[in-house]
Amino acid sequence: MTTAAYVRVSTVGQNESGQRRKLREWLKGNGVDNVRWYVDKGTGDNLDRPQFEKLQQDIFNGTVKTVVVFKLDRLSRDLADGIATLTDWLGKGVRVVSVTQQLDFSGATGKLVAAVLFAVAEMEQETRRERQAVGIAAAKERGVYKGGVKGRTKKGVKPARAKQLRKQGLTYAEIAEAMGISQSTARRYLGVI
Repeated sequence: MTTAAYVRVSTVGQNESGQRRKLREWLKGNGVDNVRWYVDKGTGDNLDRPQFEKLQQDIFNGTVKTVVVFKLDRLSRDLADGIATLTDWLGKGVRVVSVTQQLDFSGATGKLVAAVLFAVAEMEQETRRERQAVGIAAAKERGVYKGGVKGRTKKGVKPARAKQLRKQGLTYAEIAEAMGISQSTARRYLGVI
């Protein structure tokens, strides 16, 4: 059986090396050498992430029996999604470990602690959005808000490349991964949003 090391960063610009380092330390310290890495660059607001979906499939197929994460909110920042995922995995006999929180979520106590942590992650996300909305409103009042980053592209990334990849039949997730951008950016480059 394989141990899955799952890493998620919120944006393409963020670096996952810190999470990888902590996970490697835990894996080495626990004598785990049969590891498959799953790395996503995208939001934790939903489960629509290519590597997360691949991890889910590997769990369903029975090839993954342990999932190791840096922190539980790397799986989800949505309370309902997080609890449903964790409950499903634990029901399949999968062990879930959060390295930095030093928690193993098997058993009833693990589920209770996980529910609290997912609720905190969701609350943090909502608080961040509220602060952002207040900041935008204040900037609008001062007349300095120009809107989001619409129309900007990541340095060196050409929107035309997304169109080429789409013509080749790639999904939004595959285009995003190939170009090192988020799925929402890929959709924007393709004129979908």
